Amino acid sequence: MNIREQFLNFFKKRYHDVVPSASLSPDDPTVMFTNAGMVQFKDIFTGKLPIPQNPKATSCQLCLRAGGKHNDLDNVGFTSRHHTAFEMLGNFSFGDYFKKEAISYAWEFITLELKLPVDKLWVTVHIDDEEAYSLWQKHIDKSRIKKLGDKDNFWSMGDTGACGPCSEIFYDQGEELFNDKEDYLGGDGDRFLEIWNLVFMQFDRDKSGKLNLLPNPSIDTGMGLERVVAIKEGVSNNYDSSLFMPIINKIEDMLKIEKTEKNIASFRVIADHTRAITFMLGDGILFDKDGRGYVARRIIRRAIRHGYMLGLKEPFMAKLVDILVDIMPHYSSIKEKKEFIKEQITLEEQRFFKTLKNGIELFEYELNAKGQKSFDSKIAFKLYDTYGFPLDLTQDMLKSYDISLNTDEFDKLMNIQKTRAKKSWKGDSQDQKNGDFKQVLETIGKNSFVGFDKFKIDTKILAIFDENFILIKQSKTESKCWIMMEQTPFYANGGGQVGSEGLIVKNEQKIKVLDTRSFFGLNLSLIKIENETINTGDIITAIDTDIQEVAKHHSATHLLQAVLKEILGDNVSQAGSLNDKNRLRFDFTYDKALMKDEIDIIQKKVNHMIMSNLNNDTKVLDIDEAKKQGAIAMFGEKYGNKVRVVNFGGISIEFCGGTHVKNSKDIGAFYIIKESGVSAGVRRIEAVCGKSAIRYTNSLKDTADQLQQLTKTKDTISFIKKLKLQNKELKQKLSNTQNLPHELNEQMVGDVKVIVDIVNSGELKLIADKIKNSCDKLAVFLLKKSDDTVKMVAGCKGIKTKAGDWIKDIAPIVGGGGGGRDDFAQAGGKDSKNIELAKDKALEYILKKLS
Repeated sequence: MNIREQFLNFFKKRYHDVVPSASLSPDDPTVMFTNAGMVQFKDIFTGKLPIPQNPKATSCQLCLRAGGKHNDLDNVGFTSRHHTAFEMLGNFSFGDYFKKEAISYAWEFITLELKLPVDKLWVTVHIDDEEAYSLWQKHIDKSRIKKLGDKDNFWSMGDTGACGPCSEIFYDQGEELFNDKEDYLGGDGDRFLEIWNLVFMQFDRDKSGKLNLLPNPSIDTGMGLERVVAIKEGVSNNYDSSLFMPIINKIEDMLKIEKTEKNIASFRVIADHTRAITFMLGDGILFDKDGRGYVARRIIRRAIRHGYMLGLKEPFMAKLVDILVDIMPHYSSIKEKKEFIKEQITLEEQRFFKTLKNGIELFEYELNAKGQKSFDSKIAFKLYDTYGFPLDLTQDMLKSYDISLNTDEFDKLMNIQKTRAKKSWKGDSQDQKNGDFKQVLETIGKNSFVGFDKFKIDTKILAIFDENFILIKQSKTESKCWIMMEQTPFYANGGGQVGSEGLIVKNEQKIKVLDTRSFFGLNLSLIKIENETINTGDIITAIDTDIQEVAKHHSATHLLQAVLKEILGDNVSQAGSLNDKNRLRFDFTYDKALMKDEIDIIQKKVNHMIMSNLNNDTKVLDIDEAKKQGAIAMFGEKYGNKVRVVNFGGISIEFCGGTHVKNSKDIGAFYIIKESGVSAGVRRIEAVCGKSAIRYTNSLKDTADQLQQLTKTKDTISFIKKLKLQNKELKQKLSNTQNLPHELNEQMVGDVKVIVDIVNSGELKLIADKIKNSCDKLAVFLLKKSDDTVKMVAGCKGIKTKAGDWIKDIAPIVGGGGGGRDDFAQAGGKDSKNIELAKDKALEYILKKLS
């Protein structure tokens, strides 16, 4: 039985075009995800696009409801019908057929194709929709048709736009299975299961709220595939159907425990969220700290937490992906990207598992310590801020205990943090807020930037601000001030490009320009006055001395992004950048450190693009046209209807307001000097171009020359290898001379050898390592006095006690601190008079742990 195929074929026979499922990430700012089958047809319904040649369509749309207005996340796992990701079957009419045909098609498919029993079916219509009420009576008894109000039976895209009454078809799953006060038509109970919603799109709501008739009334329907499959398979819970049970059974196998009424919700959450995360990653939605990526992170962390509750203490979700692909083979996106999806899931699980245990321990401690009906908002915020628990995850955990949380207090703490972060990131100057910008905007207006084409111009000083942004007529000698020029070649900091430096010249006197920034649209440059003074109205020469070198690095950044997408995949996206006269820095989303050969290939390809003489064809375009050309939006930038698009030979096309070279050959050369990690899932490349590239290669040559002089050979590589080998041999000889002191105190605690003592000579780590190699179960703690200081090491082998914890407990006795791994740790202290006490306490500590 393939209900999906059965549905599509039913409407295909009725002359509907079968349209494939659209992306989960719609090109629509009003919705975060594709949450209904009609989303891809929205522009047709609203009149933005013409009605297609065939005004009838049908689809099986993959939907996601986990953010924004349509968010079912909190209900998933706790009801029988809610999901984050699900498939919606639908048929659509764009001004063709209307209520009569839509109702007839629905009834025919349900009763004749699916063969659902009529005595189990109910229908609801809008209280004012007499037409639908009358039409339904041709198919079902009047007593089984219920009229409901706007809340249940009126549909709209938003506050304005296309809307209309709707009619819902329900399946009665039986009073014997469900008997709750919410089990009624229109209630929140599960007995009456809504399986199909028929939307009669006949109105256009304007801003005043008035409903105007649409010239071409349309049909938009949605049937939940998961619900229908469950009904046909004779189960009353979607999760008991063949769409979920193979995943749930796999979880059961991994756990080696059986499902119970107490834990079944966790099984269902994991199964549902595995589907959602797999499809999100397959659609290019990566884990991130905001936007769609943040929703993905919330979903997977909720699943991990439920797995942790069941006893899964290490990454497990990737093991479920193969089963999901087998269940839903018709989605090629997850089949083709299966290995990538599994890799991304595992990496994200590893990140969260690092903090999950400690976070849950804090949560449970607070829960047990308070014993109240309200959870401390400060602890909830700490779980968010320190341990990475989203608020809804904490609320979900509290749901099991019927404990509330004051979200208003949480929001206050969040706002304080956001304010603090904003100050830290952008700087917070009260002087800027209180500056005389309004006066200048009202009397003079904004100045113009001409640095795209000119780096030296004669211009006029329109306004002067002191360092506190207060207007002055004349600058003071030996001071700094901000000047506003009528036209300026100096670029204001933005889009990853630093503010310009340079010179202004007055009466042959050169004045340094230290920085350039934009304040409320005013382009201001900070200058340092020494002997000359500057007056409002002065005519000066402005020279941006560094713009060409900055432009080289900025253009190279664009080429670098194009190469990264080519080498590492289209999922690579910009996460920050900086371009100045000396270097470029580019942050991008990627979960692994780059291998040396990858870095070499990237560098070679960027240099190849530079040498290919790619012309810079920069144009100002409508934003829609820019998107059609495939232009990439710059990180952190906002755009209007018109955008500046920088195009290097059709290979690199980006939205950008910065300065660039005319041709790629002007960049000169490109060298990667460092690749590193910035945060989870974000890597950084630092590189040099132009004059900086020449300085870089010269420094490498100077270093090579010095090495040749020091080693007295041109084959310095072979010399260094030989030197390293000799060094290794010397270390080994030194290690062999570290004889174990015979006077060390040794005792056995069960089968564990315990050595805690003070030694007078030798390298503590080497002694401890030699002792550890001599037996299978050991606890060793060695101390050594050096002048007035103390050195100490701890080692554990084959026991549960952690060396790091041991040494942290003892180090403060000698006024020190330290730490390390579970098997080895070291510390130092400055209070040697307490060395004997430290030794005694170290022995007392380990004996207590082993008892």
